[in-house]
Amino acid sequence: MEELKFKVIRKQPNSKSCIVCGLKNEFGLKASFYELENGELAAIFNTLEGHQSYPGRLHGGIAGAILDETIGRAVMINQGDIWGVTIELNVRYKKPIPLNTSLIAVGRITKDSSRIFEGTGEILLPGGEVAVTAQGRYLKMPIDKIAEWNDDHEEWRVHLSDNDPEYIELPDDTD
Repeated sequence: MEELKFKVIRKQPNSKSCIVCGLKNEFGLKASFYELENGELAAIFNTLEGHQSYPGRLHGGIAGAILDETIGRAVMINQGDIWGVTIELNVRYKKPIPLNTSLIAVGRITKDSSRIFEGTGEILLPGGEVAVTAQGRYLKMPIDKIAEWNDDHEEWRVHLSDNDPEYIELPDDTD
């Protein structure tokens, strides 16, 4: 399978408690989100034993959660002060996802209006095969209309690391 290399333009913030991006959530995925030169958002995350459904396999709800977050955050690439509140998420499971593995989820915006956006995404296995796909619809909202929020309390900031990639390789065809 041929892969294409995309330059990382910017890393998005993490929080402390989110199940997907929370760096201090012991049960979380601790995903890092990278905005790519092709306009897509890539999430790099690790599956853990605590994310299990069947032995050795990631729970489908966790797969849905990472795709929901990745597609929902993709709007921040061009509209940094807007957050996506999920209206609908449709997930299709194609291959089992192993535990104790570093994986990539990719999300993109496919339709964008003044109040609602839509997007698609995939979770890629280490060889580049698509394991799970999703399509979602989201309501655009500022964070203060969604929840009581304080950037400092939530530790919402970019955490740069020596492990942050300069480029991310994605399969030529993720359909």
